[in-house]
Amino acid sequence: MAAYTTIDDPTIYFNSVLYTGTGSSGSNRQITGVGFQPDWVWIKNRNSAQEHVLVDSIRGATKSLDSSANSAESTTSTQVGAFISDGFQLGSGSLQNRVNGSGNGLVAWNWKAGTSFSNDASATGVGSLDSAGSINTTAGFSIIGYSGDTSDAPSTVAHGLSQKPEMMFIKRRTSTGQWVVYNKTIDATDNLHLDSDAARHDYLYYFQDTEPTSSVFTVGDDGETNKTGDTYINYIFHSVQGYSKIGSYTGNGDADGTYVHLGFKPAFVMIKSSSNSSQSWVIQDNKRDGFNYNNHRLFANSSGNEETTVRMDLLSNGFKCRDNDGNGNGFVYIFMAFAESPFVNSNGVPNNAR
Repeated sequence: MAAYTTIDDPTIYFNSVLYTGTGSSGSNRQITGVGFQPDWVWIKNRNSAQEHVLVDSIRGATKSLDSSANSAESTTSTQVGAFISDGFQLGSGSLQNRVNGSGNGLVAWNWKAGTSFSNDASATGVGSLDSAGSINTTAGFSIIGYSGDTSDAPSTVAHGLSQKPEMMFIKRRTSTGQWVVYNKTIDATDNLHLDSDAARHDYLYYFQDTEPTSSVFTVGDDGETNKTGDTYINYIFHSVQGYSKIGSYTGNGDADGTYVHLGFKPAFVMIKSSSNSSQSWVIQDNKRDGFNYNNHRLFANSSGNEETTVRMDLLSNGFKCRDNDGNGNGFVYIFMAFAESPFVNSNGVPNNAR
């Protein structure tokens, strides 16, 4: 019998954890319950207008980026101090409210890569710029760092995965620059910005109108993806049956919204209208307070508080949006989702079978 998924337990590669801030300083507090040592941690204060904190094992735990801003990378020991076997450790000193605000609820989304990757382009003949990072070919996820070289543009960079990427988030680390997003359904001709609610737009010089391949992605000579003297980080994903799915759907504007089939019960869903402006990047998950038809949400492109009256159903085999931020009539939405559990396991048995 053919396997329906290669990942029966999605929580070994992606998991969300909730915790409450203490406001204390100098404690090196450990946040556990992740279930693995994460390589990418994305933290958001749910109850206070604080910036997002994105850290990874390639840049180092003390180096933070903010999904809602175009600011350069910041280095501080007072946010996340280290990655540990079951989560991460907050820094010492006067901890900032964005990761440990007193009495605030916080969420941390965590992904595991775990295998070191390095590519010397001149030695391997793969790509034109050297790259290094951490990869997980089973889960379809890699974190890749590279240094820009305008004189080489258009440049190619090895990503370490075995399949063509379907979603990429590139951020310039050393100076300001928007988050540049590639999604397979809008292809490499157009792009989105994670820190903006703008619709897709056509711009040649991010990806040189060139689709990524099973070995490399292409960047042009724009400073937000490739400039001499600047360094970059790229978070890269492709779909894995029963564990993750990247795709698109069209809203119907009805209270009984468009159903999006995933093949699994979602633990995390992020959506964005690619066709219409003033539509934020919406993030919903299975851990924060709420229930179907009234789930809570955060916005990747905003530092604002969590919204608590939102209509998205997280279902056993997909999701359904029931308001205009995810179901505008005729609006096209892209999405990226990760599983709580596959609908059918690797033996072809439904998980709700008795």
